[in-house]
Amino acid sequence: MLEILGKTNFDFMGKRKIAFIFSGIMVLFGLIALVQISRGAANLGIDFAGGTAVQLKFDQTIRIEEARKALESNGLSNAELQEFGQDNKLLVRIKASTTIEEKTAERVMAVFSKEFPNNKFVVDASTEIGPTIGKKLQEDALIAIVISFAGIIMYVAARFELRFGVAAALATFHDVLAVLGAFYLLDKEITLLVVTALLTLAGYSLTDTVVVFDRIRENLRIRRRDSEESMINSAVNQVLSRTIVTSLTVVLVLIPLTLAGGEVLHDFSLALLSGVIFGTYSSVFVASPLLLLWPGASGRMMKRS
Repeated sequence: MLEILGKTNFDFMGKRKIAFIFSGIMVLFGLIALVQISRGAANLGIDFAGGTAVQLKFDQTIRIEEARKALESNGLSNAELQEFGQDNKLLVRIKASTTIEEKTAERVMAVFSKEFPNNKFVVDASTEIGPTIGKKLQEDALIAIVISFAGIIMYVAARFELRFGVAAALATFHDVLAVLGAFYLLDKEITLLVVTALLTLAGYSLTDTVVVFDRIRENLRIRRRDSEESMINSAVNQVLSRTIVTSLTVVLVLIPLTLAGGEVLHDFSLALLSGVIFGTYSSVFVASPLLLLWPGASGRMMKRS
């Protein structure tokens, strides 16, 4: 593994109080976002808020920029567009908040018939997503996140022990809430794609945390006379280069996707990018220090050594 930092001796555990304050603020924003989402007061996508999805197949290729401009000039400025270049297909998704006199699907077809009279199209599919379905999708997304956290606790508890599992789950919960809070503050749209990104970053965060925990466990076995804080500090420093190299590898992929991946991929990539940053931070400043807060941790650590 590339050693970009060499041997380090940073006092990470000594900064845990500052880190906990920062993390507490991010978690607070995340909890506020979670409450607002459950109330339907956040910027929810069509999957959660309800709306219309229309898939059109054109005779000729249609540029997504031209299609978006045509919709915006006809009062449909909040439409989400996704193109399928090979088949000249275009997916138009519009939230139910759009106020129009006629049905949304009919309005979309009328706009394209008017703006592109020489490019005929047929409707492949038209779907109305009601508020009841949106509410059900919200519940299913929450259940998926809860199940993932339960799985994290069981896996890490079996791999290490219970306190490691709880610390890993809390750190992952911190990462998800931090990204959710950031999206809420930036007024980004919360969609199923964003939920997918949150579950993906939960897996990434767990992987990074497990690597740190594995080194902590090794130190507990071979450094019997050192304090718990010293052993954890040493373990984090030993895997710091690996953590940074791994995170940078992912970040270098996500930055181009975020900046030039198009509207469809932008929020997904941004959620993953911020999640990787928070996940790297939490494996050092959240998950590891939480082991020191576990009741009776000192005795158990020395017993395992």
